[in-house]
Amino acid sequence: MKRLLQLFEKEDWKYYVGNSLQHDFYHTWHYHSLDVGGEPLLFVYEEGETYLAFPFIKREIPGEEYSDLTSIYGYTGPISNQKFTDLSPSFLENFRTSFLESLKEEKIVSVFSTLHPFFDQRLSLAELGSIHSNGKTVAIDLSLSLETQRKKYHRRLRGKIRQLKSKGYVVRESDSIEDIDIFANIYTENMKRIGASDSYLFPGSYFRDLYHSDELSSKLLLVYLHDKAVSGVYMVCTNEIIQAHLLGTLTAYLPDSPARLLTDEITVIGRKMGARYFHLGGGFNFKRDSLFEWKACFSDLILDFSSWRFIANPAVYDALVEKLEIRETADIDFFPLYRYSKTQGYPS
Repeated sequence: MKRLLQLFEKEDWKYYVGNSLQHDFYHTWHYHSLDVGGEPLLFVYEEGETYLAFPFIKREIPGEEYSDLTSIYGYTGPISNQKFTDLSPSFLENFRTSFLESLKEEKIVSVFSTLHPFFDQRLSLAELGSIHSNGKTVAIDLSLSLETQRKKYHRRLRGKIRQLKSKGYVVRESDSIEDIDIFANIYTENMKRIGASDSYLFPGSYFRDLYHSDELSSKLLLVYLHDKAVSGVYMVCTNEIIQAHLLGTLTAYLPDSPARLLTDEITVIGRKMGARYFHLGGGFNFKRDSLFEWKACFSDLILDFSSWRFIANPAVYDALVEKLEIRETADIDFFPLYRYSKTQGYPS
């Protein structure tokens, strides 16, 4: 049986996510309810007690009768209440058939989804193909002792963290509305500085709603210097994985890089929250750039990051791309290509 859940089916959405063996907060109903880029949907295929669920954002294609599916910002992909290795070939074949039927019924041209670096989701999508390597991400293994973890830091990083403490930088956990608004301002200034697209500029209500969600185990940390908040992070722990979902530093304090101290403190607090890993993510647009190298100074645990890029209607897809008049020789890694613009970006 297949189902296509919408946001008003809140309890059903929460059931399928909450009862899955592996999921992250990026899969949750509440997180999807904050998205304003399209219509959140949860595709579910189930046989008896076994199910596979896949969250998406459905977006209309301007001027067309068609739409496409994309994943919300973060690490999503399919989830199940069984190990992917335990799903039978017949179940997976029926899932694929039902999913393709839904794409046709909904007039979907293409599907894009990030995959979660910690989950073996490829097995459920292998026969559909189109799994694309996006690069690498960095994680810190919190099952190690804190002493062993810190020994893995680059020597220069350990020295920088000591310098931050000697200068008077301190990390404090926050929970007031005022602190949430302070963090929102820090994060927004940071996004504007790096030239992020409007999709990464959130209203104040976004931060407050995210923090107070009953679906998420989260904390807001701020770095202070002389009673002034200069950096912060919104961190979430789900199924033993910490994600620093939003992080920012005021421009004037970037030379000191207080986020180094913040990152180290997250590993301390993460252990208290029962986390096994702290996932730092990758570089800008998931390239091995200076941001990636900054994160790699904390850990040698490097993960593969992939996305699923599927063209459901090749004829319409090609026609839409043709309208852009992109040269065939252009080397553009973007999907779906008909939505490409030079301003697109995906900061991690």
